[in-house]
Amino acid sequence: MAEKRYLLTPGPTPVPPEVLAELAKPVIHHRERDFREIYERCLARLQDVYRTKNDVLMFTTSGTGAFESAVANLTSAGDRQLVLSAGNFGERWAGMVRAFGADLVHARLEWGETPEPEDLRSALADAGDVKVVYLTHSETSTGVVCDVQALAAVAKEAGALVVVDAVSSLGAVPLESDLWDIDVVVSGSQKALMCPPGLAMTAVSDAAYAAQGTGARFYFDWNRTRKAQEVFDASFTPAVSLVRALDVALGLLLDEGLEAVFDRHVRLGRACREGAKAMGLELSSPDDDSSAVVTAAHTPEGIDSDELVLLLRDRHGVTLAPGQGELKGKIFRIGHIGYYDVFDITTALAAVELALVELGAEIERGVAVTRALEAFEHSPV
Repeated sequence: MAEKRYLLTPGPTPVPPEVLAELAKPVIHHRERDFREIYERCLARLQDVYRTKNDVLMFTTSGTGAFESAVANLTSAGDRQLVLSAGNFGERWAGMVRAFGADLVHARLEWGETPEPEDLRSALADAGDVKVVYLTHSETSTGVVCDVQALAAVAKEAGALVVVDAVSSLGAVPLESDLWDIDVVVSGSQKALMCPPGLAMTAVSDAAYAAQGTGARFYFDWNRTRKAQEVFDASFTPAVSLVRALDVALGLLLDEGLEAVFDRHVRLGRACREGAKAMGLELSSPDDDSSAVVTAAHTPEGIDSDELVLLLRDRHGVTLAPGQGELKGKIFRIGHIGYYDVFDITTALAAVELALVELGAEIERGVAVTRALEAFEHSPV
C-alpha cells in the first residue's frame, strides 16, 4: 500500500477536494472572458475576507513577494522605517527593509515574546520621525498572534503608515483591515486560504498609494498592477489555475462564514494545546485562545525536536514543522489553519506520542488524544 501522508504544518496546508478539482480543469487563457469573470469574483471575495474596500492586488509569487511589494513601493533611499519583530518573519521584514536602502530601526524582542503596544510606543519615541511601521500579526515561528489592532493604533498616533504581515492570519483569526486603519496587509494562498503556494495578495489603502517612494520596482509595482486590475486583467501572465482554485477556496470560507471559521480555529487550538500538555510537554506558544494558528511545544529534555520531526515524517508520514532560528532543535510546531478538523489534530498528537516513545521519552499512551477530544467537544466559543 502506498504510504499515506499527513500535512500538519502552518503552511503549506491541505487543500480541499473542491479546490483540487478546480486545479485539474483545462487551462484557459488569462485574457478571455471566462477568466476575467473568475478574476473579478476572486478579487471581490478577497476584499470580503480582508474586510476592506481598498484594492487587493494579486501577484503570482510566494507570500514573501507580497512583503517585497510593500517595501519596494513604500521606500525611498534613507527613509526611516521601523520593524517590530519577535521571531523569524519579523526578522524577514527587517532584512528586506535594510536591502531596499531604508534607514532601519529594528525594535527586536526575544523570540516568543508577544509584542505589546508599549514596546512599539517606546521604540517610536526613541526613533523619531518614522515613515512606515512593519508588524507581524501571526508569527508562525513561535506561535504568537499579537494584538495588531492595538499596535496599529500606536503607529498611527506617531503618524506612520502601518504594514502588516497577515500571511498566516488572514482567514484564520479576526483581521479588520479597514476598521483597524491598517494601510497595507500582505498575505499568501498557502495557509488559511486553503490553496497551493503561488499567489500573494496585498491590500493597499489610499494613504499608502499616496506615500509611495522613489525606489526601484517593476514586477511588484502597485500602480501597474492596480491599473490592470481595474479592467480585471493582470499586468503579467497570472497563475490562471491557482486563481481559479483560490476563487473556489474563498467561496468555501465565505459560505462557512468568517466568524464560524474563526471559532473553528479557536477550538482546534484549544484541542491541540490540551493534548500537548496531557503528554507533559511544555508549550512554547501562549496557552490561550490567541494561539489559534499554530501550537508550538518543547520536546522533552534530551530529545532534539529536529530528530522528532524527521522521525515523524520519514517513518510515520506525518509532517510537522521544526523550530526555526533561535528555536531550532528546541520546539516543534503543529499547524491548524485552513482545511483542518479535530481528527487531524488527534492524528498529529497520536503520532507525536508514538514518536516520542520511540525516542525514549516516558509518555502515557492515549492521554493526548483523549484530552484533545474532550477539549474540543466541551469548548464553547
